[in-house]
Amino acid sequence: MNHIHAVLLDIDGTLVASNDAHARAWVKALAETGREVPFAAVRPLIGMGGDKLLPRVSDLEADRGEGKRVSDRRAQIFLTEFVPHLRPTPGVERLLRELTERDVRLVVATSATKGELEPLLRVCGADRWIESATSSDDAEESKPDPDILHAAIEKLGLPREQIAMLGDTPYDVEAARRAGVRVIALRCGGWGDADLAADEVYADPADLADHLDDSLLGRGVRNEK
Repeated sequence: MNHIHAVLLDIDGTLVASNDAHARAWVKALAETGREVPFAAVRPLIGMGGDKLLPRVSDLEADRGEGKRVSDRRAQIFLTEFVPHLRPTPGVERLLRELTERDVRLVVATSATKGELEPLLRVCGADRWIESATSSDDAEESKPDPDILHAAIEKLGLPREQIAMLGDTPYDVEAARRAGVRVIALRCGGWGDADLAADEVYADPADLADHLDDSLLGRGVRNEK
């Protein structure tokens, strides 16, 4: 089996406990236009890009007219009202440190916008460990389309067999499958094992770090020095 030399990292729900916050920001932004969309309708869609989410819950398109204004307002609400209260998912720093010590390259591949990326990286401390990041601004199509992952893979310059994805939603898993990389999913984003259908599933980064040597990553990245 090919050793894993790099991991593509999702952020929301994977490194930062932010999925509920994203959903609440969408609900509030839509409510300000008179569109009452329940939290329960939005929450299962968090993880796909806003360009795909908004038409699923409203009559709007995210890239034009009122839909663009709602998307921009959602980002403003998220950054000002929710980000200051966000916390990392359990064990993020330990997992990223351990992978880095094993010479695994870490690249973020997220549906978040560039404007959200930097504050989210600060929340979880991942900016200390990653070598680069790709966001929805770097791709024509957001997750579950694989464009964001393709952009990250191109930056790495490694064969796909040497790369794995770490995410928390079925949209991450689908994007990874379509990009041709193996995928580990975490339950901390709110999805169960059957919905995730990843190569391996763990509770959160701490759980993966606890079992790293026996995981897909550990079997591929264990130091041989």
